[in-house]
Amino acid sequence: LQKSLNETFGADKYSEARKEVLTNMFSRPMQMALYFCTGVLEDETLFRHYALNVPFYTHFTSPIRRYADIIVHRLLSASLGASSPIKMEKEAIQRQADHCNDRKMASKRVQELSADLFFAVFVRVRA
Repeated sequence: LQKSLNETFGADKYSEARKEVLTNMFSRPMQMALYFCTGVLEDETLFRHYALNVPFYTHFTSPIRRYADIIVHRLLSASLGASSPIKMEKEAIQRQADHCNDRKMASKRVQELSADLFFAVFVRVRA
């Protein structure tokens, strides 16, 4: 997608803005990734990553960014035997995942509303 956008919009002074707007529009309808505890799900097909076409997938970034990443790091470390197991029941881990999902969705919604507001202001000023 990014390669197509780069080739389509050339190098004029508005090309970067057009690419950014369209990239944002294309990515909005994509399903958001959700955190979940594998121990509470019986259907292993839910563990797959559709776009990467892999049956088991976990994602995390630096644990200084998000609480969910701290939990994933700790669980991965414990599963590899590099640290002691986390003293949390799987249901408690799932509750944490649900909370992180709720906060992430709320944050995304605020971000979208903010972009809509600034676009409306931009259009109004230019009209």
